[in-house]
Amino acid sequence: MPTVGVGAPGGPVASTQVKINVPGNHLMTPLLGAHDENLRLIEAAFPGTRMVVRGNEVAIEGDQVGDVARLVDELVAMLQGGAALDPATLGRTIEMVRADESPSEVLTSEVLRAGRGRTVRPKTAGQKRYVDAIRDNIVTFGLGPAGTGKSWLAVAMAVQALQAKDVDRILLTRPAVEAGERLGFLPGDLMAKVDPYLRPLYDALHDMVGPEGSQRLLERGAVEVAPLAFMRGRTLNASFIILDEAQNTTPEQMKMFLTRIGFGSRAVVTGDTTQVDVPGTRSGLAGLEGTLSGIDGLSFVHLDRRDVVRHRIVSDIVDAYDRAEAAPRPERRR
Repeated sequence: MPTVGVGAPGGPVASTQVKINVPGNHLMTPLLGAHDENLRLIEAAFPGTRMVVRGNEVAIEGDQVGDVARLVDELVAMLQGGAALDPATLGRTIEMVRADESPSEVLTSEVLRAGRGRTVRPKTAGQKRYVDAIRDNIVTFGLGPAGTGKSWLAVAMAVQALQAKDVDRILLTRPAVEAGERLGFLPGDLMAKVDPYLRPLYDALHDMVGPEGSQRLLERGAVEVAPLAFMRGRTLNASFIILDEAQNTTPEQMKMFLTRIGFGSRAVVTGDTTQVDVPGTRSGLAGLEGTLSGIDGLSFVHLDRRDVVRHRIVSDIVDAYDRAEAAPRPERRR
């Protein structure tokens, strides 16, 4: 970690200035960014703050020097831990520091070495809690809006468990419910008919092991993809089971799924209760947390707009919908 000194050498201590010595010239370029882009972004995020760099020393002046100094400490620790620093990552790091969280613990935590040399890591504190919950529990519910990485991280944890031989197979399933559209009768055999519903899970699997790797896993039965209706009557042992889009289950389907879990298995249930497409019935996720609370080995993790890792506009859209739903509705005139 960098060393922090307050005030000018040999002079009186100043409460509005902090100097940080960054250990190693190789860290300065990624820390500052191209043309000092990262410094400008930090100054914009903390108005009234000024940062001056001399060699390996970063001098911080202003009213928020404590927060900015901790941010620089965290950024250096992240770079030392092998994390890449881009504007999006910097923005999330700033949010975590403001929330008194530790970005260096979150963004250097490794979930999986994926295909093409990529490393899968949580990108927000909420995602880190989600990954830790999956690792520590038998059943984990990941609830939150689109773009929070619920399904993607669940598949990454499943592949990691399979590679570590903690489980014998991965089972991916979703309810076959259309999102507000009537698609009619689809051509082909059974798998061709359900393939459009399961495509997001295929995509996540391809991200982790590549198209050829996922095809080999499917061919040898190490990965099974099936609609939720096919879970009835089965007992799933030594399996990592992911139920995606669970807000579109009925209460009866949810109970059926949760009672399929056998010995040596783990299950992850993902869903967004604001996007229910079940026609004319109650979602299987509605009220479920209250029903299942207190069960050992079962955890609910709630993700929100701060955990959205798609384009910034997705987070803004989620915020807009939340504000609209929270606002009082005008009364109709008679």
